[in-house]
Amino acid sequence: MASRAPVASGRLLSGLRKWYYGLSGFNKIGLMRDDTIYEDNDVKEALNRLPENVYNDRMFRIKRALDLNMKQQVLPKEQWTKYEEDVQYLTPYLDEVIRERKEKEEWMKK
Repeated sequence: MASRAPVASGRLLSGLRKWYYGLSGFNKIGLMRDDTIYEDNDVKEALNRLPENVYNDRMFRIKRALDLNMKQQVLPKEQWTKYEEDVQYLTPYLDEVIRERKEKEEWMKK
């Protein structure tokens, strides 16, 4: 008989996500999750589509994080990015860029 793994409750998964988010460390220097995405061609195109104020906020966070990293410092705890405040601002644009690229590739095959 095969046994099944216990199904984790939503509260447990949420707790694990918050724990891992805090463990990752990028929040301690003020970055959001989407600030850490590797910049390939799709991400660069998605960045071009961001509204100017969102792009400027991203650049501020990255520059501040680089400065803190060079000084080997972290922000005061009250300035850390909280799990609940982390918004995936780039993901919708990135999903759209990837979908358009795949659609274009399909058209080029025909």
